[in-house]
Amino acid sequence: MRMRTVRTRERILHAAADLLTREGRAAVSTRAVSAAAGVQPPTLYRLFGDKDGLLDAVAAYGFQQYLTEKQALGETDDPIDDLRRSWDLHVGFGLSRPGCYVLMYGEGRYRRDIPAGPETLAILRRNIARVAAAGRLRMSVERATQLMHANGVGVVLTLISTPPPERDPELPAVAREHVLRTITTMGDIEPEAPTGVASRAAALRETLRDSGTTALTRSERALLAEWLDRLADTCEPGPAARETPGRRDDRDADR
Repeated sequence: MRMRTVRTRERILHAAADLLTREGRAAVSTRAVSAAAGVQPPTLYRLFGDKDGLLDAVAAYGFQQYLTEKQALGETDDPIDDLRRSWDLHVGFGLSRPGCYVLMYGEGRYRRDIPAGPETLAILRRNIARVAAAGRLRMSVERATQLMHANGVGVVLTLISTPPPERDPELPAVAREHVLRTITTMGDIEPEAPTGVASRAAALRETLRDSGTTALTRSERALLAEWLDRLADTCEPGPAARETPGRRDDRDADR
């Protein structure tokens, strides 16, 4: 009996997600979903409570599909290229399931109660942490994760709200590379030779996180982590960048 209930629930969710993708949110009525799933309306109410409960379940269903696809990406030896592939998957998923995507990310609330939601963000964080460990991150892992996630969601929601003929097909790639230039060193330096306080602080933060060192107490580790994150998120130009041409010329004239 339990397996039959699970299969019925999955059939209803699949029907609702399909209606949402093909015809939009307005088409997802309890009557239409029940008919598409081949069940009676009381069955839907018993499993989901009401339409809002059904839509929440569809959002969870979408997050689980997205998580499955994201996990299938795997990892390569290039963490920055892995971020590109993750971004492209995110955009492709959102544009192929616009109605479901809006339920997942466009409702103005973070769905912490859906395990697959935070886990998709955790995968992004792990990929960015690999960049940090290689000394190629310009800021803390937390800030970089939020920045990339926010920009990815913004790009997809912008494209969804734009009529297809008016969409800029190059926008996702342009935005992706802009974000990567902002949060990583890209090709500016060799991965083996990180430079700059921010990159070094982010690299040390992730190295300590994974090291399991017992040289510091828990409170000392927390304090050091806070300091390293603060250093990683303080973008200060180097000495050369702080010098204006006028000031250099003045000093040269004084000599």
